[in-house]
Amino acid sequence: MSRRFHPSVVSTLTRLLGAAVLSAVFFASATGPTGASQPPAPSPQGLERITAFFDNEVATGRLPGAVVLIQQHGKQVYLKCFGDSDVRTKVPMTPDTIFALHSMTKPVTSVAAMMLVDEGKLSPKDPLSKYIPAFADVKVGIEPPGQNGMATLELVPPNRPVTIEDLMRQTSGITYEYIGADWVQHIYRQAHLFDGKFDNKEFAERIAKLPLSRQPGTLWRYGHSTDVLGAVIEIVSGKSLYAFEKERIFDPLHMTSTKYVITTDQERARMARPLPTDQILLDGERDRLAHPEWESGGGGLSSTVLDYARFAQMLLNGGEYDGKRYLSPAAFKDMTTDHVGPGSGVGRDYWYFPGDGFGYGYGIGVRTDPGNARPPPPGSIGELKWDSGSGTYFGVDPKLDMVYILLEQTQNERGRITPAFKKLVYDAFGAD
Repeated sequence: MSRRFHPSVVSTLTRLLGAAVLSAVFFASATGPTGASQPPAPSPQGLERITAFFDNEVATGRLPGAVVLIQQHGKQVYLKCFGDSDVRTKVPMTPDTIFALHSMTKPVTSVAAMMLVDEGKLSPKDPLSKYIPAFADVKVGIEPPGQNGMATLELVPPNRPVTIEDLMRQTSGITYEYIGADWVQHIYRQAHLFDGKFDNKEFAERIAKLPLSRQPGTLWRYGHSTDVLGAVIEIVSGKSLYAFEKERIFDPLHMTSTKYVITTDQERARMARPLPTDQILLDGERDRLAHPEWESGGGGLSSTVLDYARFAQMLLNGGEYDGKRYLSPAAFKDMTTDHVGPGSGVGRDYWYFPGDGFGYGYGIGVRTDPGNARPPPPGSIGELKWDSGSGTYFGVDPKLDMVYILLEQTQNERGRITPAFKKLVYDAFGAD
């Protein structure tokens, strides 16, 4: 369940390799090869280093297993399975292994919302209360400077209504119960949001009873915004979130193993599971599986690497795949444009998970500049990416015409593995 996790902040990479090498990787990928009509292909030696890295992670017992895929020009250039999907049963990882995606669900839900925007049934500027009236009465929690508790908390009306855009760009003031000031975390935990049975509509109604952590539109804050967006999609479409996404995204893209609820013994046998020592992730998975009636648009999907690769390729293609258009060019551009950068009025705090050099579109991180770190992290201007608290990670790089995906189930090691993985990917496309 995504409520227990948050994506890793981009880690400091300077200790992993020298400044000159990392700078060369970034600027080569950002500008493209001089005089070349095609972006560079990955080197065999670079791909072997990815293999060696994950072989070592499994051999040293820090990771039960993983599946890694890289596509360029729409074709696989690397697909490897490492270790076991479950160390208890020794079932090996395969391309058909099913992983809990957690927050990598968010880009899928955001595409579904943008489809409704395309059809004129939803607008980013719509007030949320148009679809969920309970949000008309929502309040904002304000505390005096330097305070951090319930005693001095004041509840005031929002300066403006929460909008659909606020949900899509994580500026609604809705948070997770582990993010924000003490008073916010206390109120969320005392609300018992996950007690009993609930669906998306009921969950949104519960959230509407809680104060916002900030004024709408003023701060990027990770939270249940995309879960509430899932409820809006259901209200507008007249279908459950899964039914809408299955009809409009999963079936057309042949994502046959992507769903919110695993229902058969065969599917359960294909599920990847964390190490027995990864208690936070195990607890979160137990809670998620205990609520099959809740199709969490922010963190509830399970999928395979081949399924998600088709979704990622659709994004790389600008909203089109295999001759079918999923998003209009205008909707795709709107979704993948930074909406929280300079001039937006949106602030950033410690919990700004897009990370150094990234802005945020609608449900996805967007690389806007090299960032402040020296040397800069690897990657390309214009790349799209997101990850999750279970270590799943994907990136879409238009400059290299490349998609890369890491599926794993580790909360303990993800903060170390995911930046190392991205570095290895971009190393493979640099000078060897």
